[in-house]
Amino acid sequence: MRTVAVVGASLAGLSAARSLRKRGHDGRLVLIGDELHRPYDRPPLSKEFLSGTLGEAELALETDDEDLQAEWLLGVRATGLDHTERAVRLADGREVHADGFVIATGAAARSLPGSEGLAGVHTLRTLDDARALRDELARGGRLVVIGGGFIGAEVASTAYALGLEVTVVEAAPTPLAGPLGETMGAIVSALHADHGVRLLCGVGVKGLSGETRVDAVLLEDGRSIPADIVVVGVGARPCVEWLEGSGIVLDNGVKCGADGRTSLAGVVAVGDCANWYDPRAGLHRRVEHWTGARERPDAAVATLLAGGAVEPGVPRPPYFWSDQYGVKIQFAGHAAGADSVTIEAGAADDHDVLAVYRRAGDPVAVLAMNQPRLFMRWRKQLAATAS
Repeated sequence: MRTVAVVGASLAGLSAARSLRKRGHDGRLVLIGDELHRPYDRPPLSKEFLSGTLGEAELALETDDEDLQAEWLLGVRATGLDHTERAVRLADGREVHADGFVIATGAAARSLPGSEGLAGVHTLRTLDDARALRDELARGGRLVVIGGGFIGAEVASTAYALGLEVTVVEAAPTPLAGPLGETMGAIVSALHADHGVRLLCGVGVKGLSGETRVDAVLLEDGRSIPADIVVVGVGARPCVEWLEGSGIVLDNGVKCGADGRTSLAGVVAVGDCANWYDPRAGLHRRVEHWTGARERPDAAVATLLAGGAVEPGVPRPPYFWSDQYGVKIQFAGHAAGADSVTIEAGAADDHDVLAVYRRAGDPVAVLAMNQPRLFMRWRKQLAATAS
């Protein structure tokens, strides 16, 4: 391949570009990103960066001496992929022609309908989002977080440490039940109450009140929660609308094989927008985790450069972590499908739990709260079992 275009310039796109060079691609390499910023680390945005303990320079993913000999087209959005012409169309009218393509356009935060144009309402996905929210939190006041997932919980934890009055509203009966299951979701989300953060579960949000700036969150049960700042953390959607009509099969993102191959030759997908096939489970999964965005692009690039003639390896079980109220939470594997979960070490009340999820007696996932050494042992065991 003489030219490869990587559409998406965050962690997954940068990882793909690095793998292209590592695997011998010495031709033209173009990275396209809709943000003006060079690749940066997103996990600290809801924690250290938001609290002001980490600066923007420390978010950089590129090393000081790194030079991929790439063309960077930043601040411009991809609007289409013409497979016949082998070109990516850009919002400014330009086209980038290439022999191979890596789709790494990620995901975007879901917004709350009716909140558009209302000051004080935030989502948190990008550096610009974090800048705006950090400035608001610095002024203090009452924060309402809509959504008790990991991003919402991390924002609540950070805001609590900054001295704000915090309320978390979660529509589900148990926060984090999706990724962790009900039992462990309840144990982890108890961190809110343990630190004086109000947690309201099993109630949806009807809307927001305020003329030019939000002043309250209106719940479906009729209650009104006063708010100076609102953070909406209700998940993300894959950024794949620009691929409609391209011939690429879309299904909860870009539908891929176990090696990242899409339905079009010479096109692979990686990162949060990619719905990869999981050979262990026999189904497709779209995994929005930092480690997947860093590790999986290498397999996709190998497939792209070989024209698809590479036998895909078995990926390691997905891993993610979260820091809340001074507690380090780590998780590996898939909780879905487990028929039991047992606490193997520690105590829930002390926030030092290690829990193992099993299916038919075999471990399929592990969760740790302040148990890093035990967690690493179990994570290695899960990886060995998977391979």
